[in-house]
Amino acid sequence: MGELLIGTSGFSYRDWRGVFYPESIKPGMMLEFYAAHFPLLELDFSYYRMPDYKTMAGMERRTPDGFLFAVKAHQSMTHAFSGNSEIDREAFRTFRAALEPLRAQGKLGCVLVQFPWSFQYTPANLSYLRFVREELSDDPVVVEFRNAQWVRKEVTHFLVEHQLGFCCVDEPRLKGLFPPVVGATSDLGYIRFHGRNAAKWWKHEQPWERYDYLYTRKELEEWQPKVLKLMSQTRRTMVLFNNCHAGQAVINTRMLRELMGL
Repeated sequence: MGELLIGTSGFSYRDWRGVFYPESIKPGMMLEFYAAHFPLLELDFSYYRMPDYKTMAGMERRTPDGFLFAVKAHQSMTHAFSGNSEIDREAFRTFRAALEPLRAQGKLGCVLVQFPWSFQYTPANLSYLRFVREELSDDPVVVEFRNAQWVRKEVTHFLVEHQLGFCCVDEPRLKGLFPPVVGATSDLGYIRFHGRNAAKWWKHEQPWERYDYLYTRKELEEWQPKVLKLMSQTRRTMVLFNNCHAGQAVINTRMLRELMGL
């Protein structure tokens, strides 16, 4: 049975004050506080802003030995490619170099490569996944699909063959959106809880509205046997809550930790 690590997607949120952080905490102290309570953090800012060596080195220094980061690939690596468009090789080189401080200290848990719903099952996109694997050859890589077209046995075999991890998701049960398929294609299990806010998934004014959702204990109980299944198949299973608005992710991590006996 592999180890289980539970954390959140991002940590620097003002509306977590009073829910998780002390009201008086300074932004510069949030990472140390977070790392004292969690063993794992999924970095979300790296999707919006290309990370750099100095920033990653600073984050590494402010976390204890054994702490792990899952780093989300920059949007130029996942959302810019379409069919026959030119591949941004420089983005991969820059991103890869930025992670060296985490890599050197054994704190790089994996790179999360999240593709948009528009990234559909095509030969060109399969070829692009091969390119991603080659460019990030030194690191564990987990792929998250949003489009249900990728629910195929051939895709599972492809991920296993290329040593790409599979990201299990819990998100609204909407037509065309990826369903809650559970399985592992590498020695790393990965689950992301996005919430079930179906009304706001496609129609929202602010991005956070999509993930504005608090899971009930009953809803998380549905996942308990699924998490155990992944743990039995992998060396390590990472569970991340992305329903970060108003500290809901922290509340749900506590629920799941209790359910899993942590």
